[in-house]
Amino acid sequence: MKRLFRHLHLWLSVPFGLAISLICFTGAILVFERPVTERLALHLYRAEPAPGQQALPPHELLAAVRGQVPDTLHVASLQCGGEGRAAFVVFRETGRRTLSVNPYTGQANGWVEGNAFFRTVRQLHRWFLDAPPRKGDRTLGKEVVAASTVVMVVILVTGVLIWLPRTRRGLKNRLAVHVRRGWPRWWHDLHVSVGFYASLLLLLMALTGLTWSYPGYRKAVYALFGATSAQSKATVAPASRPSASDPDPLVWTQVLDGLQARYPASTAFKFEHGTVSAIPSTAMRRADTYRFDPATGRITHTQLYRDKPRSQTMKGLLFALHTGSWGGWVTQVLYFLAALIGGTLPLTGYYLWIRRVRRM
Repeated sequence: MKRLFRHLHLWLSVPFGLAISLICFTGAILVFERPVTERLALHLYRAEPAPGQQALPPHELLAAVRGQVPDTLHVASLQCGGEGRAAFVVFRETGRRTLSVNPYTGQANGWVEGNAFFRTVRQLHRWFLDAPPRKGDRTLGKEVVAASTVVMVVILVTGVLIWLPRTRRGLKNRLAVHVRRGWPRWWHDLHVSVGFYASLLLLLMALTGLTWSYPGYRKAVYALFGATSAQSKATVAPASRPSASDPDPLVWTQVLDGLQARYPASTAFKFEHGTVSAIPSTAMRRADTYRFDPATGRITHTQLYRDKPRSQTMKGLLFALHTGSWGGWVTQVLYFLAALIGGTLPLTGYYLWIRRVRRM
């Protein structure tokens, strides 16, 4: 049986190896996209208050912003709160561009548009630069990434099965990385031993990544955890339709005053028309959601994160498992190292294969 696994492992690795390396290396870069992006433009994300200075309430903050942007722009959402963090205003006419604002002075810091380098890396990671024109469309690049990920799962599983030793002595030898036995042995251990250590996280990344490639597979994963992708749309109370004009910021201030006592200072509040999300800084996807009457500010529906149906938390869970964000910086470092190792595995495999062919 191991002979079959060896052939399967080798002849899938040869044509797909470079694609898998590119997916893994770009994934390693994306692990730290958020902290690196913020560090490169710290003035857009941080706002240090003067001693005793308090953040402006939403109605004063938006009034200050109004004098700095054209009248043709209409507010779609406001994210405020979070000690030492900037506030962010989204306008309906600006697409993904977000205006960063100092929450203590109301002064605009500039537009947040993302980092061009990371945008390119993400397009490489997800579509090999062949992005679909619309969400859900298929392109050649997207199909190649999906197929390479499926092959990666097979390669990892067969690699572990090949790796399994028959004796305890063999296990000890397989787990060791020898650095004083010459370069050939070093490359061998880098592929075999180090690859084994990273295989579990690589499998987790590959299996969760496939949920963005194949809708049928995504439904199966949801069903495995007792959830359906359609359930999330049916269980949330309907929100009011946004009006053509700006929302009443005084109402947002009233809602914020009522919620701040329930949450620590590190919590950010994202307001949209008739909806506010309380987002803890430690887990950006674990948001409690409140719906309120845009005219009076009366909360009409409450959905705490812990009480949400599993179908509504699955997307965030899969994203956290895929990127390593579920355990903070410790798991992010582990994912980064595992993805780097995953990128080197095809390269060391090519070396071992070419060396074996030359001996024949």
